Amino acid sequence: MEPRGAVEPVVRARALVKRYGALVAVDGIDLDLLPGECVGLLGPNGAGKSTTVRMLYGHTPHTSGEIRVFGLELPRHLRRIKRQIGVVPQEDNLDPDFTVLQNLLVYGRYFGLGGRECRRRAGELLSFLELDDRRGAKIRELSVGMKRRLVIARALIHAPQLLLLDEPTTGLDPQARQAIWERLRALRRTGTTLLLTTHYMEEAARLSNRVVIMDHGKILESGSPADLVARHAPGEVVELTGHPEAAVIFAAASGLPHEATGDRLLVHVPDGRGELVFRDFCGRFPSEQAMLRQGSLEDVFLRLTGRGLRD
Repeated sequence: MEPRGAVEPVVRARALVKRYGALVAVDGIDLDLLPGECVGLLGPNGAGKSTTVRMLYGHTPHTSGEIRVFGLELPRHLRRIKRQIGVVPQEDNLDPDFTVLQNLLVYGRYFGLGGRECRRRAGELLSFLELDDRRGAKIRELSVGMKRRLVIARALIHAPQLLLLDEPTTGLDPQARQAIWERLRALRRTGTTLLLTTHYMEEAARLSNRVVIMDHGKILESGSPADLVARHAPGEVVELTGHPEAAVIFAAASGLPHEATGDRLLVHVPDGRGELVFRDFCGRFPSEQAMLRQGSLEDVFLRLTGRGLRD
C-alpha cells in the first residue's frame, strides 16, 4: 500500500508480522497513515487489529518487518515516537484514587509538561470533552461515557500529532457515542491523524477517510467507505427476515447476487430495479419483516470476512 502522491506518511509499516509461537496474529501487512487522515481498521475478533495498533506504538514488539512513525524507526526511536502519540486503549485504565483533573495532571507530567502548562491543557481538554463540571469527581462517580471521554482527554494532554484509538466507543449508549464522534471529527479538522479500530460499521463510515479491512492477520481490502460499497455492495438490497425456503430458490433463479444467513435473505440489486424486485419478493413470499435499503459498509464487511461467529 504505497503512499499517495509525495506526502510523507505519519505511519509506514512494511511486511509487518507478529507471531505468538505457532500463531501468526499479523501476517505481513503493509499500512500507511497520511497526515490528517482518519483510518478505520475493521475486522472480526482475532483478525489482528488490536495487535497491529499495539505494535505501532511499541507496546508489542513486532516479530519482523519495518515500522516507521514520523520517519523514525521502531523500536530504535521508541521514546521520541511515544512523545508524539496518544493512545486510547480498549480498557478504561484510569487511576481510581485520583480525581478527573488529577488523572490528567499526573499523566501530563509523564511527558515533561510543566505545572502551569499542564493545567492549561487539562482545562482546555475538559472543556473540549464536556467534562469541565466533573473535574473534582472521583473516577467511580463517572458514567461509562464520561470515563471514555476522560481516557481520550488523557491521550491528548501532550498534544500528540497521532491518536491511536482501540474500540473507543464500545459499550456506550448512542448519545455518548455521538458525543465522542463529534470530538474526533473536530480533532481531524485540526490536522490530527487518527487510527481507530471498531466493530461499529456506522462509526467507521462516519469518521474514516479510509477503511482497512483485516482478517486472519491479513489486509483484505482498503479504500474510502463509499468506494468499498461501490465495489462490493453496489446498489440496493432487498432484505427479508423469516422468509420461506422458496424465496432462496427464487433468488437463485433470478440471477441476482444473494446471501441466505440464518433467517435472513439478502438480495443485492445493483441495476436500479430495487423497488420492482422488492415488490416482487414481498408479493410472492410473505415474511416477518421486509425492507429495501442501500448497500452498506456492513454488507462489504460480511461479504469479505464471512458471517461465522468469532471468539
